[in-house]
Amino acid sequence: MSDIFENDIYDENEDISELEDSDNGSYTSSSFVFSDTLYKLKLEYSCEGIYAEYPSDVEPVEGGYVIVPTRYGEDLAKNLGKANHPIGIKPSDIVKITRNATEHDLEQAKELAVEEERAFKIFREKVELHKLDMKLIAVHFLVGEQKALFFFSSDNRVDFRELVKDLVSIFKMRIELRQIGVRDESRITGGLGVCGRPYCCHQVSDKLRPVSIRMAKEQNLSLNSMKISGQCGRLLCCLSYEYDWYSEAKKNLPNEGVRLFYDGTNFKVIEVNPVTSVVKISGEDGRLIEVNAKRFSRKGNRWEIK
Repeated sequence: MSDIFENDIYDENEDISELEDSDNGSYTSSSFVFSDTLYKLKLEYSCEGIYAEYPSDVEPVEGGYVIVPTRYGEDLAKNLGKANHPIGIKPSDIVKITRNATEHDLEQAKELAVEEERAFKIFREKVELHKLDMKLIAVHFLVGEQKALFFFSSDNRVDFRELVKDLVSIFKMRIELRQIGVRDESRITGGLGVCGRPYCCHQVSDKLRPVSIRMAKEQNLSLNSMKISGQCGRLLCCLSYEYDWYSEAKKNLPNEGVRLFYDGTNFKVIEVNPVTSVVKISGEDGRLIEVNAKRFSRKGNRWEIK
């Protein structure tokens, strides 16, 4: 176990399985070859990523805006550039861009942003009026069609039929209420993680593979929930995209507990640090030695130090 966690208080009875994500099978298939004309788009209001292709008659504009079909309807998205290494998607997730956004679309987006602020206040007033247990996270009006999205969180199921009727009568458009989880809330609102950097789900990517306890174990992290969970209360996103590197690096290193003979004494591996490429071994004679990982070699099931 890494020295930084030696003094952690670990409750063996603590159930940390609730911190894990469910595997929905949405992670990229490594066997599928994606088109080299694939672009990464971003819905700025929710920080959701979309992978899309341009139709043959539309000229790509990196850094520009496009109108694209989303799971909520036609909307404005920013073109972040070509996606050379798409992650977190299936081939069926790729959409076709409708067209490049016009000046009118951009002006409309600015006007709708002002309307969203008013809608935020109205929604809260109506929730209080109907005495509903709902926390409003964000409001968004689609640019491509007459539709308003209200994202909220709640610990319980909410009957919001009367609330929707009130909102429709005020805004005169389709209203959709979406109850979201803690990860989605963090992705939309943003913030700073324990590392001091913006949340991975908000700044890096919203399409990481499901995070599991196994990933924390592979990286020699303490299984203390306070250490491996983010502000959302779920396992840290960074465990996911660092997992592959740790798994690959450890293939060329002995596991903790491995015994070997070195310098006339039996030694036991007590710590493996893939980041620094240092392996600590403890000898029966009381010696504690740090050995560079490059000096280890494996012959069959036995490890040796060169």
